[in-house]
Amino acid sequence: MDKAWGGRFTEGTAAIVEAMNASVGFDQILALEDIAGSIAHSRMLAAVSLMTADEQRQIEDGLVAMAAEIRAGTFTWSVQREDVHMNVEGALADRIGRVAGKLHTARSRNDQVALDLRLWLRRELTALGHDLSRAVVQLTTLADAHAEVPMPGYTHLQRAQPITFGHHLSAWAVMLSRDIDRLVDARRRVAVSPLGSGALAGTPLPIDRQRVARELELPNLTLNSLDGVADRDGALETLAVLSILMVHVSRIAEELVLWTSQEFGFIELSDAFCTGSSLMPQKKNPDIPELLRGKAGRVFGALQALLTLMKGLPLAYNKDMQEDKEPLFDAMATARQCVAILPDLLAAMKVRPERMRAALEDGFLLATDLADYLVDKGVPFREAHHIVGAVVGHCVLTRTRLEALSLDEYRRLSDHFDSDLTPVLDARRSLERRSLTGGPAPAAVRQSLVEIRERAAELVTILGSGGPSALERALARGEPLPPPLP
Repeated sequence: MDKAWGGRFTEGTAAIVEAMNASVGFDQILALEDIAGSIAHSRMLAAVSLMTADEQRQIEDGLVAMAAEIRAGTFTWSVQREDVHMNVEGALADRIGRVAGKLHTARSRNDQVALDLRLWLRRELTALGHDLSRAVVQLTTLADAHAEVPMPGYTHLQRAQPITFGHHLSAWAVMLSRDIDRLVDARRRVAVSPLGSGALAGTPLPIDRQRVARELELPNLTLNSLDGVADRDGALETLAVLSILMVHVSRIAEELVLWTSQEFGFIELSDAFCTGSSLMPQKKNPDIPELLRGKAGRVFGALQALLTLMKGLPLAYNKDMQEDKEPLFDAMATARQCVAILPDLLAAMKVRPERMRAALEDGFLLATDLADYLVDKGVPFREAHHIVGAVVGHCVLTRTRLEALSLDEYRRLSDHFDSDLTPVLDARRSLERRSLTGGPAPAAVRQSLVEIRERAAELVTILGSGGPSALERALARGEPLPPPLP
């Protein structure tokens, strides 16, 4: 039989089993990681005399040639060879003959796939972090430009207190900055080499696990061979991080949808990011924000699927774990697509400050400032809250605004109001007074933006220093490989 495991079997695999068992249709995405791991493994085998230098050179040259075909899209994938690992090894044997069989010395597909998945996660988490940093930079640029544009802040989707548009955009930037931080943290735990765990019990052969890890620039080794092949925490944590990220993307998208509506009218999106109706000629629909909002559920589903998959599995590897990849790959592709479009979508916003200012005039947004005014006069806050509630009730009955009431009307409601009341009823002054760190005062917003940019720059530096190894980068770009370790 032509299966790597076929020596014990006397019958061929049923066609329906072949189709269900094969994973090459989706795990071929790991091909370059598989080749990088195989090159590092072969270099180690040669260093410990488990293969000759000439055999290693043949294997490495064959793998490099295969990587070129994979990049070019000319490599032929075979369902009969089941998965990406056996396709690579089988194609290598087709090229160089029996010596290819030495590549699998001291290695199982169990620790091989565990390694490939970790290398892929490290690459994708790094790339997503860079994509997110571009969105954060775009948001901080927009927030700085609109740090003095007043708008209503909302709770319960009801107008609450004055803030600025820059302050609101800054909140989005902070949300996404935390996501980058989580990506970096998840990547740190992913960067561990399981190779050497074997199928579950390691190997008695004199391999050098540390050498393989150094070739792949993985700073740590797994500490238990059972866990080394059974662990999918990296995939689970990545999906959890992606799910939190997509919560943030969805919330941003929801506000864009709201703000483009005629009821709000705070922004208008470029035609390039909207579509129309096949029936109603007047419609301009914010389809991209709606899709961003909708795609969040797809990522959440991937996390739930993998949690459900893993929760009842005994140690070590089980075939169920083949089902970890499709939801993970789809979730990462979805998140990356959503994040990649964010900077251009945000840049396509046309801000309408006049609509934001007009919205400040309705809804008694300075009521809390009135309460604070009374507190400054020595009134206990609970009593001040009651007094201002009565003022608002009076305004509702008389259909007037807080700013339109005369001082006499205020004093009829409470003798604590005095002639110094007028400046309190100014939204711009309200903003300027809220100058504490993280507050909506323009100066505070701009100071926060400095810190957000500095933190984002630090995270980009960290991302750059802990990404794919030189070996992986060279394979991905078709460049000469770095020499083996001395």
